[in-house]
Amino acid sequence: MIITHGWPHAARPNAITIGNFDGVHLGHQAMLARLTARAVALGAQPTVLTFEPHPREVFSPAHAPTRLSSMREKLERLRELGVGHVHVCHFDRAFAALTPEAFIQRILVDGLKARYVLVGDDFRFGAKRAGDIALLTAAGQQQGFSAESLPTVEAAGQRASSTAVRTALAKGDMATAAQLLGHPYTISGRVVDGDKLGRTIGYPTANVQLKHNRPPVSGIFAVRVQGLNQPNWPGVASLGTRPTVHANGRPTLEVHLFNFNQSIYRAHLRVEFLHKLRDEQKFASLDALIAQIGRDADTARTLLNVG
Repeated sequence: MIITHGWPHAARPNAITIGNFDGVHLGHQAMLARLTARAVALGAQPTVLTFEPHPREVFSPAHAPTRLSSMREKLERLRELGVGHVHVCHFDRAFAALTPEAFIQRILVDGLKARYVLVGDDFRFGAKRAGDIALLTAAGQQQGFSAESLPTVEAAGQRASSTAVRTALAKGDMATAAQLLGHPYTISGRVVDGDKLGRTIGYPTANVQLKHNRPPVSGIFAVRVQGLNQPNWPGVASLGTRPTVHANGRPTLEVHLFNFNQSIYRAHLRVEFLHKLRDEQKFASLDALIAQIGRDADTARTLLNVG
């Protein structure tokens, strides 16, 4: 997969879909399947046009949604789904000031040599969100590309959207989140040094580096881990600030792998969150924390059918 940045300068025609693609949920996956099919028919490259940072992080950072996926996680998922090219536009106030007509001309036509553009049914673009599918279709008729909007995709009895996934995760409803995503919610990262407290209390953990400034989940979870010498390795994970041992800790993802004693420092893991066991809490003592960790591990073993 080719990844480009800045103002685009494509060398070949592209079939394009546009959006943030946070989480790459079932709605996104339907768009990518349609995009790939049309790209093949047109002899064009399937291209995702996305933005960094998220527009709401520019205009209202205090109220911007938590990200479901880091940029690396998003790119990994897009590659797995057959996207040939991702162009990342740096989103700032100057970019946001482009009129819809300028966006079409400079980005889609001149920059990406658009032959086909696919968007969601609620897609808006350009300064003050003035552009819509009607404007895009009319411009395409003049500029030589076709435009199409994809109807809403439903899952778990609701519209598949990044907002719906965030809501399910915030409730600890991992099953609904998995239905909306088409797979369990995951966080990927490299194993890095931690404070090694786990090994001193009998529960060694892999400290997985977080690229999320505000993870959309927190608490204690039964998990499976990919990236080891065998898939679906079971474990129990803590994602939070660890209030019992740190007064003002940063979010940390620690995974205790069952029946595992290998060194995996610097390994890149994908942690699948299957069941939420409880919220994070502050215990009166380290001994009370250790006792609860034991109960959490037993619960996770039962849920994951681990002996």
